[in-house]
Amino acid sequence: MSSVTWRSVFSYNKFIQITARALRNSLQETHRLAAEKRGLTALRYQKWEDGVGGTQTMLNPTLKKDPTKNAVV
Repeated sequence: MSSVTWRSVFSYNKFIQITARALRNSLQETHRLAAEKRGLTALRYQKWEDGVGGTQTMLNPTLKKDPTKNAVV
C-alpha cells in the first residue's frame, strides 16, 4: 500500500493505531498482555485562570478494585 493510498482512507494516527493493534495481537500471550497494559493511557485536564492552575480532573478514571469484594468469608 503506498502512502498516497492509505492517506486517502484514514489519518496517520488511525494508521498507527491499526498497526500497533496488529503487532500486539501477533505477540505471545505473556508479552501481549504486558504490551496492552503499556498501551493504556490516562487523560486529565486542568483549567487555568489568571496564571493559577485549578484542580486536575480525570476524563477517564480507572476503576479501583475493592479488596473486600474478593475476600473469602
